Amino acid sequence: MAVTFSDLHTEAGLKSLDAFLSGKTYISGDALTKDDIKVYAAVSEKPGDSFPNASRWYGSVSAQLASSFPGNAVGVRIGGKGAPDEEPKKDAPAEDDDDDIDLFGDETEEEKKAAEEREAAKKQSSKKKESGKSSILMDIKPWDDETDMKKLEEAVRAVEMPGLFWGASKLVPVGYGIKKLQIMLTIVDDLVSVDTLIEEQLTVEPCSEYVQSCDIVAFNKI
Repeated sequence: MAVTFSDLHTEAGLKSLDAFLSGKTYISGDALTKDDIKVYAAVSEKPGDSFPNASRWYGSVSAQLASSFPGNAVGVRIGGKGAPDEEPKKDAPAEDDDDDIDLFGDETEEEKKAAEEREAAKKQSSKKKESGKSSILMDIKPWDDETDMKKLEEAVRAVEMPGLFWGASKLVPVGYGIKKLQIMLTIVDDLVSVDTLIEEQLTVEPCSEYVQSCDIVAFNKI
């Protein structure tokens, strides 16, 4: 089911989405689908109380992604340290110099375990030799707040592989003035390995000049 809306960064776009979701739990029925993820990626933030249907739907999708991908909805961590999705508290004591602040933090044992379990599950599923396509929502994090995010996105989209198709994207605040690039992509499963894409393309030169790390937020078969 192909579902499209006008610019969801505007009040008119959100009003259209809110009206569409009246009496519905998700975009295409009673279960989360790739249509929800695509529309979710196009909404810059949770709609306000003036859009009750869209706000309820946004919260449901966020909860589904968080429960399906534990560890702050991070499934894979390659090419650097992980980053917290929630914005740091503004009233945190600033005892050290800015240069001493670890903006992205170390990967926890739970996150490492989750990544290992997901890797094992992917290896197991690859034995079934299933063909088809997958829709992926990925977080791409810069080195710091001085990273040119326009150039970062240009470098990412410049990566071309047979069976790789880049989709919609948006910038999401992380904290301390830093934003991450959240981008949709579609892959042909038999042609593209997400691990190879991250390890051999997105976290090496020239992308590594701007990209600190990549996290898979959602991975769905089409």
